[in-house]
Amino acid sequence: MERETQFIGQSAAFQDAVDRASQAAALDRPVLVIGERGTGKELIAERLHRLSARWDKPYVIMNCAAMPETLIEAELFGHEAGAFTGATRSRAGRFEEADGGTLFLDELATMSMAAQERLLRAVEYGEVTRVGASRPIRVDVRIVAATNEHLPALVEANSFRADLLDRLSFEVITLPPLRAREGDIEVLATYFGQRMAAVLGWEEWPGFGPRALAAMEGHDWPGNVRELRNVIERAIYRWADPEKPVDALTFDPFASPWQPVASKAAVKAEAPAQPGDSAPAATPPAGTVNDLRAAVDGYERQILADTMARCRYNQKVAAEALGLSYDQIRHALKKHGLN
Repeated sequence: MERETQFIGQSAAFQDAVDRASQAAALDRPVLVIGERGTGKELIAERLHRLSARWDKPYVIMNCAAMPETLIEAELFGHEAGAFTGATRSRAGRFEEADGGTLFLDELATMSMAAQERLLRAVEYGEVTRVGASRPIRVDVRIVAATNEHLPALVEANSFRADLLDRLSFEVITLPPLRAREGDIEVLATYFGQRMAAVLGWEEWPGFGPRALAAMEGHDWPGNVRELRNVIERAIYRWADPEKPVDALTFDPFASPWQPVASKAAVKAEAPAQPGDSAPAATPPAGTVNDLRAAVDGYERQILADTMARCRYNQKVAAEALGLSYDQIRHALKKHGLN
């Protein structure tokens, strides 16, 4: 599918971040873009370039996390032939490639201290020196960097250079997570749903049912817009009747009764093995109970719902957490309408 470059959202928090990026674009200064995964940091970086005076010059992207520490300096600054094993010829680095334009450094916080020191000199003096060379090369590059880390905390922990942070933080644009973007979840879900329906050849877009909408609003969206897009597109292609509103979502595509043993162990490590180890569901005061059977059923239903959510709706894992057989938990879930 084509690269997504549109900004979709109407919440004030999101619009404020986009407006700040538009305002900062015109200034030839470094910008830091901060946000959780999937919040659109790459789109903001591209906007900063496209709306700047450098729009017709190179826009070079480098993911610092994808580079081994031993190669990141050579990637950034280039190298001469024979500088290290395998360097059979000279090669320009990303700074030279971006000369006159913008260099987007994604996952900035993963950069080693040695690379940070050389980056500081490049930003401060506009010079880079290829690995294995003795003479610097002048470059004219605007830096836009992104991370999902809190960089001041990394400075306090001595894992990020304070002087580099000072140099890069002329403007800091912090993107709101999807759960804080009031009203945007349904807008984005409809946009992704309509696109996927068109890909599948549906004649009309039927919209979402009430259960799906409620599930969207109740989900925490740790993967933000990227996760939302996957959930919606998966729901559309799995939906059997294009004429009826889509009303079933699968948040965890890995959830399965046949989940590999290693994966189940990882899930159990996150969740208490016994229901008593976690905070119990709220129970009504004894004096207010006038229907014991209904109160017990309600308490049982709450425990089942909480355990299923904690175990990512994997019935076998939840059964083990509650000390039940697979058949027993399926019966209990059916009894309480949770299946």
